[in-house]
Amino acid sequence: MKVSLFITCLSDAIYPQVGEAMVRLLAAHGVKLDFPSVQTCCGQPSYNSGYWEETRTTAKTILKAFQDSDFVVSPSGSCTYMIHHYAELFKDEPEWLAQAQALEAKTYEFTQFLVQVLGMTDVGAYFPHRVTYHPSCHGSRLLGVKEEPMALLSQVKGLELVPLPFADDCCGFGGTFAVKMADISGAMVTEKVDHIKETEAEVLVGLDMACLMNIAGNLRHRGEQVRVMHLAELLYEGVAVR
Repeated sequence: MKVSLFITCLSDAIYPQVGEAMVRLLAAHGVKLDFPSVQTCCGQPSYNSGYWEETRTTAKTILKAFQDSDFVVSPSGSCTYMIHHYAELFKDEPEWLAQAQALEAKTYEFTQFLVQVLGMTDVGAYFPHRVTYHPSCHGSRLLGVKEEPMALLSQVKGLELVPLPFADDCCGFGGTFAVKMADISGAMVTEKVDHIKETEAEVLVGLDMACLMNIAGNLRHRGEQVRVMHLAELLYEGVAVR
C-alpha cells in the first residue's frame, strides 16, 4: 500500500523532528512513507477567516498531491479535520467533491493510523518519565481521537501517566484566535500551564504541534523545565534508546 505523509505547515517549517519521528517509527514496523513534495497548507487559516475561494485553490493542491495515495497520515488532528471541510467547499463541484470525499476517507491522524489501520498499540517503547497528556480540541472533539493516544501511552514501558486537571479545556491557541484575541488566549494558556504544573510531570505530550507550541511558549516564558513532545517523538525516542 502507498502511505503518504501529510506533514502540515508547523511540522514542516518549525518542528521537522516530528515528521522524522513518524517516518522512522513507521519504517521500523514495515511502513515506508511517501512524501508528495507538491503538498502545501491544508487551508485552515484562510477557511477560518472566511476566505473560502482562496481555500478552494489550496485544497485543490492537496487533493492533487494525495490522489494516488492509499492512505494519508498526518501529525495533526487539526489539519486532518480540515480535510473534512473540503466536501463543504466543493459541494457544488461534483468532480472535486468526489475527490474530497475520497481523500477524507483515507486520511488519518497519526495515532488513528497506528491503532485503527495497523492495529498497533505497543510499539516497543521504553520511556521512564512522569508524563501528562493534553488532548487538542480539533483532534479530540471533532475528529474523535480519544482512546488511541491513551492506548499507545498505556503500553510504553516505564512511563508514569498522570491525569491533567481540566484536560479538555482549550489551550487558547485556536490559530487566528491567538492573534485576534491575544489577551484571552494568553489567559487560557496560562491557566493550562498552571494545571500542567500541578501534575509535577516531566513531560507534556500531545498530538498537535500548534497547541504544543503555544503551551511550550508559556512554559519557557515562566522558566518552567517541562519538556513538550509530540506523541510520535516520545514513541520513537522510547524505541531508539532501547
